[in-house]
Amino acid sequence: MKKLLVAAVSALALAGPVMAQDAAPAGARSDAARERGEAAIPPPVMSETRHTGVFGGQRIAYRAIAGETYLKDKDGKPLAAMVSYSYIKEGPKDPNRPVTFLWNGGPGSGSLWLHMGAFGPKRVVVPSDAKDDGAAPFPIIDNPESLLDVTDIVFIDPIGTGFSRALGKTDPADYWGVTKDAKSIAEFIRMWLNTHERWNAPKFIGGESYGTTRSAAVINELEGSYTDVSINGILLISSILDFSLAADAQGNELGFVTNLPSMAATAWYHDKVPNKPATVEEFVAEARAWAIGPYATALLKGNDLTAQERAAILPQLSRYTGVSQAYLSNANLRLSPSRFYKELLRDRGLTIGRLDTRYTGVDYDNAGDRPDNDPSFYGIDGAYTAAMNAWAREGLKYSPDVVYSSIGGTRNWDWNLPTAGRGGAEYLNVAPYIGRALRENSALRVWVGQGYYDFATPFFGAEYSLNRPGFPTDGRIEWHYYHSGHMMYVREDDLKKLSSDIRSFIRAR
Repeated sequence: MKKLLVAAVSALALAGPVMAQDAAPAGARSDAARERGEAAIPPPVMSETRHTGVFGGQRIAYRAIAGETYLKDKDGKPLAAMVSYSYIKEGPKDPNRPVTFLWNGGPGSGSLWLHMGAFGPKRVVVPSDAKDDGAAPFPIIDNPESLLDVTDIVFIDPIGTGFSRALGKTDPADYWGVTKDAKSIAEFIRMWLNTHERWNAPKFIGGESYGTTRSAAVINELEGSYTDVSINGILLISSILDFSLAADAQGNELGFVTNLPSMAATAWYHDKVPNKPATVEEFVAEARAWAIGPYATALLKGNDLTAQERAAILPQLSRYTGVSQAYLSNANLRLSPSRFYKELLRDRGLTIGRLDTRYTGVDYDNAGDRPDNDPSFYGIDGAYTAAMNAWAREGLKYSPDVVYSSIGGTRNWDWNLPTAGRGGAEYLNVAPYIGRALRENSALRVWVGQGYYDFATPFFGAEYSLNRPGFPTDGRIEWHYYHSGHMMYVREDDLKKLSSDIRSFIRAR
């Protein structure tokens, strides 16, 4: 889609000076490196600029600090450069001013999505109606929905994402794993609190997608020892905590149950439901009840399901998925996500998105079993990558000679996890970390936001994961739903609702 012409990105910011972070003298560092036969590692670079903007209806002056923090070994040797973007309100120090640490998922994704789409002081505009983003120039505008009126914000790029990287001979795989990654983020948070003298400030952490997995692992690192960093709140945006729900493996029935309400929402959106209810909420409520009742029972019966029972299930399954009874019968009542993306709109020659099932695409042919690609990802990635590079390099005056890795910068992720419950598990499940944190920190609250049209992290799976034994039932988990997908903020109305919902959560601490 053609984009409106936008002002030059240099006008995005009132630029201030570029400054290097304090570091050891370069000569001493070089001599030590030569003795070890290594190339010298330059000191970390940071840029600090000053800006103003209107957020939540308030005009705020703020500092933006973009750059590297070195993670070091016990001897002080730099191992990796973790890049962050801190937005800090100017003015007298306020001990009650919160700070919020945010990241995205992947696990190999940079923080550009939340940064340039939702909560940063600038954002990129993409079509709100699930259309392709086209090509540059993309509109990069002031973001009044940023949370800077209620909290300072730190966007973090884990090692291997964004500009963050291993240094020297460090193996980046040392940071590529559920626990290894969480430890590095927790280390960064402690260092940031030291540098900015914010140890006694209210603290929030949050992420999107795998970033919610990361949030659970990080709070375990922050609060699970005798050197606790107590957290006031966790933001789980498009949550996935129990990966058994996403495992497309023979014999794993639970995922079919938790996926069904998302299929129902999608079928409703694309007008594949005869005599559909007036609202998606109404249809989703029906689908939840049917999925956890008759449908789950039918799946668990397996080969003991009678022909009469099967005949009774098929019409309802077809109603909630929008897919024909014949197709569902051939699939043994078990419709995988990839088949759903391809089959729902096959009669229109279209496939649907995974991150956001409102999006549609056209494949090379219409006969396949799964889509060629995800139209809800290629429909936005160009805009976000361009905006992040433009804002960092021109607006924040931080322009390292490094390619910004939007997603896919990590490989061979270590999914192993020390057991968080009894006996361990075949699939990663970090939900018990949050349950324990809630039991042991009486002030901790959890905010959960899910899109009805998100198939990467279906909402019923999130509900299931946070409703298990071990989770307090005292109302400290709150739920919010949006009429969009995984990145609900690409829809303008949902961006405003998301900002308002989280702003209220932070204020209510």
